[in-house]
Amino acid sequence: MHRQIAGKLTGRVTKWVVLAVWIVVFAVGGVLSGKLNGVLDNQASSWLPASAESTKALDKTAPFQNENDIRTALVYKKESGLTQADLAKIGQFADQVGGFQGTVPMTGPSGQPMKPSETLQVSQDHQVAQVYVTFNFGKDGWNQMPDVRDHIRNVAELPGATLYVTGPGGEAADQASIFGNIDGKLFISAAIVVILILLLTYRSPVLWMLPVISAVVAVLTAQGLIYLLANYAGLTVNGQSSGILLVLVFGAGTDYALLLVARYREELHRHEDRHEAMAFALHRAAPAIIASALTVILGMLCLVIAEMNSTAGLGPVAAIGIGVGLIVMLTLLPALLVIFGRWIFWPRRPRYGDVEPSSGGFWARIGARIAPRPRLVWATTAVVLAICSLGILQLNAHGLATKDSFTQTFESVTGQQVLVDHGLADTSNPVMVLANAGQADEVRAAMKGTRGIGAPAQPIVKGGTALIEAPLLYDPASSQAADTVSAIRAKVHAVPGADALVGGGAAIVADTEKASGRDTRTIIPIVLLVVLLVLMVLLRAVLSPLLLIGTVILSFGAALGLSSLLFRHVFGFAGADQSFPLFVFVFLVALGIDYNIFLMTRVREETPEHGTRRASLIALGATGGVITSAGIVLAGTFAVLGTLPLVAFAEIGIAVALGVLLDTLIVRSVLVTAINLDVGSRIWWPSRLDRGGGQPTPVQAAEQVDALD
Repeated sequence: MHRQIAGKLTGRVTKWVVLAVWIVVFAVGGVLSGKLNGVLDNQASSWLPASAESTKALDKTAPFQNENDIRTALVYKKESGLTQADLAKIGQFADQVGGFQGTVPMTGPSGQPMKPSETLQVSQDHQVAQVYVTFNFGKDGWNQMPDVRDHIRNVAELPGATLYVTGPGGEAADQASIFGNIDGKLFISAAIVVILILLLTYRSPVLWMLPVISAVVAVLTAQGLIYLLANYAGLTVNGQSSGILLVLVFGAGTDYALLLVARYREELHRHEDRHEAMAFALHRAAPAIIASALTVILGMLCLVIAEMNSTAGLGPVAAIGIGVGLIVMLTLLPALLVIFGRWIFWPRRPRYGDVEPSSGGFWARIGARIAPRPRLVWATTAVVLAICSLGILQLNAHGLATKDSFTQTFESVTGQQVLVDHGLADTSNPVMVLANAGQADEVRAAMKGTRGIGAPAQPIVKGGTALIEAPLLYDPASSQAADTVSAIRAKVHAVPGADALVGGGAAIVADTEKASGRDTRTIIPIVLLVVLLVLMVLLRAVLSPLLLIGTVILSFGAALGLSSLLFRHVFGFAGADQSFPLFVFVFLVALGIDYNIFLMTRVREETPEHGTRRASLIALGATGGVITSAGIVLAGTFAVLGTLPLVAFAEIGIAVALGVLLDTLIVRSVLVTAINLDVGSRIWWPSRLDRGGGQPTPVQAAEQVDALD
């Protein structure tokens, strides 16, 4: 950013204009952001691509059932055994629930009316029974399921037995409870973490307020904009992307704020007029901040090519959030800083003419220790990170069964496990096969005897298409269910002329794993290429970007390896979600490269005057404190995801937080600095930067930096 433009943004008059504009934007964004939860789409089927077989099957079920139908199983368990009187009462309860407002009338295989009590099934040991009903409250009906579950309990409790509301309806009730106030939980937790870290970083009781206020404005503005796109432009937003958006904007936005505030504080030592100091700070810090944000935005936008709609939707959601955060931190935050003046740094107010303390601080001393033997340092560090990467062999990213997906106990999960343990098929979540009506009997015959399903029902025919349902004996999210789906597909696809499609909950999970695997293999190389090109343009070199990409990949491998060991041996997680490696990679590469950008742009700035080796040490000393603080802030905000009762969120939060800390404390400070000192001016190949002779050796560079202290 040109200094004149930067000065105009924070001039004596324009700073008030900028503030007024953001007050208006904040007011509008705050209203719209409150509506975001109302447009979240957490239906698993809506996350899949149109090409998935389960999606095609779902489209063909429209004549048989409404897409907003929510099948709900009522599962009763009684250790002493269910008597005939108990079963009669369960039937009465089921029919009573079937009379609730929003209940869908039931029909039998031949189309005749059917009561919910007629769906009653009892386990062989007579300890468990289930019935099911179907609800339909429209597109956002899943949000009403917690109230429906409470209403069911009020009328359907059986003395001496435990009632579980499970199946898709029970899962919807639990998910609504989890995701209904997810933003509030994450917002409060992230704010507390950021405030505490900023208090320790700035050691000021007031300065932390300005970055936090700016981050809040960025979050609410981004949420408001995304609500408009979701409501009017068809953008897919779910609870996962909404939660990640908040953490990402809060964490990355605060990172940008830390870098700007640190550079502003430097300039306050050099300029008596705070407006002039901010103009210089923006002029020098904005290119690195913009390059950092652009890298994240482009990396996130690579997700739009994903087959998974949920992953593809996360791309623009995250990109919009980072873009809004960037604009806020380069406009609103500078205006607030110059409005409040130097006293906002109290009690450590930067005075004009004082020496910037970072020039002889902790990171300058670390650089001096690296300088005598940089090759030994970077080689040792790389080997250690590579060894940590071996933990990836412990990673099981093939999906999680329902019972393994939560860090807390939920009713729908327990109820599902009760059915599995007592050999009952889940009649609320069957395997659904769609085929041409003329071959319906042949398809049904092919399905018979398949391990993992009960007896296929008689075909229901409408408009030339037949629907054949078979109850599933396994948890729909389990590997056994996926194997069952594969076996059924192999059989029904072989029926000539049937054009059979296999759908249902288990098929959706199986197709999700397949699509997620394809996305991981496709998107990771593209993200690497995009980030590499951004670095080449920014640093005007080839060798340094290649080396930086290598360090980030090594950091990603170490983070994934260490987190895999933690998941299995410390937290006891059964595995990981299929999309886990891709999400962690995108976040770590896009965000982890930030710290290298912050460091290397400062190295390039100092190189013409001091030479590459000395510039590397000066840059480490100058940026070390702020980058460390930024990394801790970002790691802390991602770690907040671990407060949610979802294993997938907790794993992403832990892995990203661990990777960010590795990037901040090890990769950027030790590995990259040691490589810079060892390679020297060749780091800028093929540009002509620092091609002159007389460049100090690593030891001489360290001695020169020591002389500055």
